[in-house]
Amino acid sequence: MRAWPFAAVAGAVGGPGILVLLALRALGQVSLAPALIGIAGIGLAAAMLGTLYATDIGRLRRRLGALLQPDGLVAESSAEPILPTFYEISREIARLAQAEARRAEQLLGLQKADAAILESLPDPLIVLGLDRAVRRANAAARSVFGDDLASLLRHPAMRAAIDHAFEGSATSSPGVQRTSLSVKAPARDLEAVVIPVDPPLADGGRAIVVLSDRTRDRAVERMRADFVANASHELRTPLASVMGFIDTLRGPAADDPEAQQRFLGIMAEQAERMSRLIDDLLSLSRIEISEHQAPSEPVDLRDLLNRSIIGIEQRLAARHITLKREIADDLPDVPGDVDQLSQVVLNLLDNAVKYGREGGVVGVAAAPAQGGRYPNRSGLAVTITDDGQGIARQHLPRLTERFYRVDKGRSRAVGGTGLGLAIVKHIVNRHRGQLLIDSEEGVGSRFTFWLPLAADPVRNLPAPEASRAS
Repeated sequence: MRAWPFAAVAGAVGGPGILVLLALRALGQVSLAPALIGIAGIGLAAAMLGTLYATDIGRLRRRLGALLQPDGLVAESSAEPILPTFYEISREIARLAQAEARRAEQLLGLQKADAAILESLPDPLIVLGLDRAVRRANAAARSVFGDDLASLLRHPAMRAAIDHAFEGSATSSPGVQRTSLSVKAPARDLEAVVIPVDPPLADGGRAIVVLSDRTRDRAVERMRADFVANASHELRTPLASVMGFIDTLRGPAADDPEAQQRFLGIMAEQAERMSRLIDDLLSLSRIEISEHQAPSEPVDLRDLLNRSIIGIEQRLAARHITLKREIADDLPDVPGDVDQLSQVVLNLLDNAVKYGREGGVVGVAAAPAQGGRYPNRSGLAVTITDDGQGIARQHLPRLTERFYRVDKGRSRAVGGTGLGLAIVKHIVNRHRGQLLIDSEEGVGSRFTFWLPLAADPVRNLPAPEASRAS
């Protein structure tokens, strides 16, 4: 108990009465004994009232102190103030504390709901502080970007949009910035919207960055343009040939069965070539559309290689080619798309059979590989070799370009479309792998594709959390 409330109340209550008694005694109106008794009674009453007052003040002070704590809760106590006025004040404090606790609980619930909504949004979303540091990143952002998130935020276009948003110097919508950017590894086309937040969020966030992946849309646009350009260029020759033979069959060869059979055979070959070309163009376009999305299903590469080898055994026998197989027995699974990886193996085996030496050897090898020529992480390397004519060094960098042929006449003669290695390159890129080509004229060629055993580890970026109300 503090001394000042007790002394103040005792003095205020007992002082006037004691002064009156002393004045009456001085005037001889009251004898000494009654005056002393009266003074003692007044002092006792003042002391009791001062004690009650000081005790109630202490209880109110404790209730107010509890109300100011971070959780805003006031513990119920049986020691209520005794004086009526203080009792009413205490009840009001308790009601205020309960209302504050309910408000804090509602606010916490809203924050949890907001965090859950942000976490479940399909588009990547990042919350930045005033220092441009990441405060939160939702599941889509963590899954899509992972360790690349920091480099994404350092992209010049993104940095400019963030700076302008914080400066409030936007044009159409004050403070809101929009920008387009392209990133590599893997290649993506993104649309970013930077929204400044004022007042700041509970976690200190001052800006929200919403990212939209436009890679598929842009790929579809490029696919349409490329398909028209490539199809019109590559289909023109076989189509003109077929039309020319049709005119010949209608005219000079109309009554020549032998010429008809010869021309119909050539027309069938040209039609088959056009069909293969269209199939390869469509396949390449589909791969490019999904190239930014790495596959994740486990693939047994040993089983895939064995099945692919069985599929070309007849062609190997037709050219008297010996297959040399060196596939490790304990190959681990790789994350991938089994159909696309089968396409890679079959394309490379098909090239080895087409361009290898008749009566020669085609090799298929697969084993774990890490470091050196390959990335410094766990992976598998599959190598397919042939002992054909080989390829001059100056042609190697361009082999994976669309329709690039080292020997156009020979390529068309063996049924090549000029798209096989382009398809291989894009599939390997989609699997976050690496394609290596080695060749020596007169010795043969060696095609190797390396695939990672697992995706790159993703840093645990901060996820949305509900902050406690203060």
